[in-house]
Amino acid sequence: MPAALTVVFDLDGTLIDTAPDLIDTLNVVLASAGLKPVEYALARNMIGGGARRMIESGLLAEGRQASRPDIDRMFEQFIAYYADHIADRSRPFPGLETTLDELARHGCRFAVCTNKLEKLSRLLLDALDLTGRFEAICGQDTFKIQKPDPEILRLTIAATGGTPDRTIMVGDSGTDIDTAHAAGIPVIAVDFGYNDPPVTRLSPDRVISHYRDLPAAIWELAPYAAPQGATRF
Repeated sequence: MPAALTVVFDLDGTLIDTAPDLIDTLNVVLASAGLKPVEYALARNMIGGGARRMIESGLLAEGRQASRPDIDRMFEQFIAYYADHIADRSRPFPGLETTLDELARHGCRFAVCTNKLEKLSRLLLDALDLTGRFEAICGQDTFKIQKPDPEILRLTIAATGGTPDRTIMVGDSGTDIDTAHAAGIPVIAVDFGYNDPPVTRLSPDRVISHYRDLPAAIWELAPYAAPQGATRF
């Protein structure tokens, strides 16, 4: 029987298209400070480093800086508003659930490793009825560590009962790729996420454009876990 494999996913821009709700929230916070909204295309590339960094990027886009107390206040406002609107428009990327079903049939277990707060990650996945699919859901506050520190990935893997030599990461950003490389773990990048520049320039081990392509990419990188007769690139 093939060895068990842990697949660790980033959340925003990888599992779930959260940009609409995150950008709406950012612009509500900026408006409360008397600032103009950030254009969607620009704000989309601000996602991935957590809410605080998104606020700081939004302020810079408006040519503004803020004191630490002001950032703290805006951060609390962001979290409160976002928690109430976390899945107004956020949805899984196409093909995700079917692909998770297929991988699970072949013994894969799943985890989330994100720079989003754990409580918000769980709230989002609960709203989309996805929480039960993951052995562990770890955010920036879970271990008080953020990507690209590889320790957050190692601890996430340990929380699933897995081991790094039987793990693959899936993400959409340079941060995810750097985290996986630093941990010595193969990484598959999705090209439909929020990274700028394109992930193809950042040396992931594989790139996919739809979740239907994920199983083949995984079996190519982890042949020890591949089911007999699995399709490979």
